[in-house]
Amino acid sequence: MIEVDARGLSCPEPVMLTNKAVKDHPNEPIRILVDEACARTNVEKFGKSKGKTVSINETNGEYTIDLQ
Repeated sequence: MIEVDARGLSCPEPVMLTNKAVKDHPNEPIRILVDEACARTNVEKFGKSKGKTVSINETNGEYTIDLQ
């Protein structure tokens, strides 16, 4: 699994890093770590727009977003 750590970054940076990971590893699952609700929402929308299945877990204000 490819992991993108976008904690501490504001949009659009988490989405840009996610886009690069999807392009570089199109058939691999990708995990994105963010710590802002806005970034969580934007990465989720981006993943769905690319036809990915999106699952999200939240722990102590940090979000783990898995794209399959």
